[in-house]
Amino acid sequence: MPAVSTTLRVLAVPVIVSLTVTGCQTLDDTARALGRADLVNDLAARMDRALTETWSAEYQLPGGRTATIAQTQEPLRSSYTWPDGKITATQDSVTRCETTGGRTVCTVLPPLATTGRPSVVVYPEAEKRGLVTPPAVIRLLTDAALDPQAVISQSDTTVAGHHATCVDVRRSTGDFTTCVTTEGVLGSFTGELGGRPTELALRRYTDTVGAAAFDVPSGAGVVDRRPTTS
Repeated sequence: MPAVSTTLRVLAVPVIVSLTVTGCQTLDDTARALGRADLVNDLAARMDRALTETWSAEYQLPGGRTATIAQTQEPLRSSYTWPDGKITATQDSVTRCETTGGRTVCTVLPPLATTGRPSVVVYPEAEKRGLVTPPAVIRLLTDAALDPQAVISQSDTTVAGHHATCVDVRRSTGDFTTCVTTEGVLGSFTGELGGRPTELALRRYTDTVGAAAFDVPSGAGVVDRRPTTS
């Protein structure tokens, strides 16, 4: 995760180099490219800061379903919950829960190094299940900023009572619209991820998180695969 944000912060440099080497772009083209890079850097910086803070966000999914992202810094914990499962990373374990046929089973595994950011573990696992995550949206924005044919429109709005910056991206590989709040939380997304149409919208945001957000679902079966100590 830290590597992603570092790349985004220096995005303006390779854009300038590319324009200089080709020698075919006008000053207006350069300004447009730099504008894209500045916008991506701003949104990426917001999300990056959010990874070092405590907050919880509830999202509306298609079909009336919901998903929740929660994290705390003291202690380090992060969790992504959706209708059919949950992934939680703490300093003691990584817990993956899956619901099939109305029955939920959670597997508890040894903890992984998080470098101070427990979401480093949670987001990749969530993406494997086709869920929208901030890093996935950042990658789409980065690709769009480097695409000279992309049409990117910016606007401001309010999402769940929070100010947000939105971008509407039109490009040959797929269109999408996304908003990021001032706090750095993903406010909404509509588009394709992994070749599948998907969307979500922020319903509720809070900068406090209860301990229950990191518990296994009520009634779930638990399989603990952490090594025992004598």
